[in-house]
Amino acid sequence: MKDKATHSLIRPPFAWSDLRPSEVMFCLCLFSIFLPVKAYPIILIISAFFFYRELERLPVQTWQVWLGIYSLYAVLSFLFFYDGEVAMVINLVKLLINFAFLYFAVTWLQSRDNTHLLWIVNLSLLLIFLLVFIQLIVYHQAIDFRLLYGSSSSGQASSLYNKSLYFWGLDDKNMFGARIAMLGFPFVLIPLVRERKISWWRICFIFLLAYLSLSRTPIVALLIGVFLLIWLFTSTRWRIILVFFMVLVLPFVLDKLVRVDNLTASNDGMGIRLVYWKAFFNNFQEISPLGNGFMQAPAFLREYADFYRGEPHIHNTFLTSYLELGVVGLTAFILFLAFFYRNCLELGRPQKFWWMVFIPLLSIMMILYSGYDNDIVMYLSLATLLGSIGGLEDKTTRMGI
Repeated sequence: MKDKATHSLIRPPFAWSDLRPSEVMFCLCLFSIFLPVKAYPIILIISAFFFYRELERLPVQTWQVWLGIYSLYAVLSFLFFYDGEVAMVINLVKLLINFAFLYFAVTWLQSRDNTHLLWIVNLSLLLIFLLVFIQLIVYHQAIDFRLLYGSSSSGQASSLYNKSLYFWGLDDKNMFGARIAMLGFPFVLIPLVRERKISWWRICFIFLLAYLSLSRTPIVALLIGVFLLIWLFTSTRWRIILVFFMVLVLPFVLDKLVRVDNLTASNDGMGIRLVYWKAFFNNFQEISPLGNGFMQAPAFLREYADFYRGEPHIHNTFLTSYLELGVVGLTAFILFLAFFYRNCLELGRPQKFWWMVFIPLLSIMMILYSGYDNDIVMYLSLATLLGSIGGLEDKTTRMGI
């Protein structure tokens, strides 16, 4: 067993010379979103070109049409509302690059055998998360591990992120935590699609990183994802154990991780979200059905929220889409996700697999993100990769270290 595990992580089941440049570029994209230097747009563009070179044709799928409508409307809104602010240009470029990458990456992944790619992605994610672990330990060591047993508030948790010590990932608690979850859950799922196995060390490792990040976002998303993984793909015995374990740890999770006592406090991240969402619904009539404009969420929150902490969105992908791009933007984005999900079903995986993949994504999107962020794009690309590997027949899922 040890030799087999070593082989699966270190020794590739193929010659390194068999790797295509496009496969290497796909893995570089994963690394690029963790670099402190924002080089990922260039790497994503170059990668999209490599994917394009290997495609015999460029099919047009329904999800791509709705994504194109969303992007076009965002461009038109940008042109109408642009006031010279550099941040608006940066975010529009980010939107276009991320969505172009998603189109070419998913089309490329669906057109090929990804067995070799999955192996190198597995190794890449392991290296990425080892660096995440080192970064978090550096943060904790700088404050003598005082927050190792949890924090009392979001503000205290954010104090962990010393920008002078930042070298990997992100220097923002919420976004760093979300990134751990968005790439960590696919990392947990790799043994399931490759050998019908649930790996406990992966689950524990990713939860450890989420805990060390002091962010609630990855904890909640990972709890949902792992619960669905065990509930949907194991026997009744493991489901009983799962429920018993969840009940056992629930008090600790609510107190130390979710910090339920402070959820509505004005200095708590969730409390801030509630204030923003209240401003959205209480002033819904002030939002044009055509949208208030690309990147206009800050202006809306400054005027109508009880207080505003400077975030570029309303901490809900769907509310942000309607606030900025109106009925057209929200409808296009929802239909993009719906048809992307339907396209995933055609890859051959059972429907329960895709429920497990999409529900954690939606849970994060309900409390974070603008909608065109690279985390979402990478998650959907990795989901496509996982869905393209073989099939999940009705075999017993093994539990292993």
